[in-house]
Amino acid sequence: MEPIDSSEQTLRFADMFAAIGSEQRLRILRLLLSAHPDGLVVGEIQTELDLSGSNLSHHLDKLRNEGLIDVTREGTFLRYRANTAILQEMLEFLYAECCTRNKAIPVKTLFKVGKI
Repeated sequence: MEPIDSSEQTLRFADMFAAIGSEQRLRILRLLLSAHPDGLVVGEIQTELDLSGSNLSHHLDKLRNEGLIDVTREGTFLRYRANTAILQEMLEFLYAECCTRNKAIPVKTLFKVGKI
């Protein structure tokens, strides 16, 4: 991946964080992470989260447009998966500023079981 200067990188991630700033989209993303790596088809997401088809479609489009989820067609079904590579980049972006430069959060406390 080509290096991105700090302002471009900040803008890129700000848009992604904004996309998951909605309660429904965050619920969708967490659900897809729980189903990783297989993902879920639309009907499964809709049933699990009790969202209308149009509402779910809107939220899935927003997450997909920001690259946070991937979609593949399987016959007449659309299967959605969390884009774990992008999510890892987002975490690394936050980690680089909050945990390495000034040690605001001790690294050993980040990934304790039950914390995240």
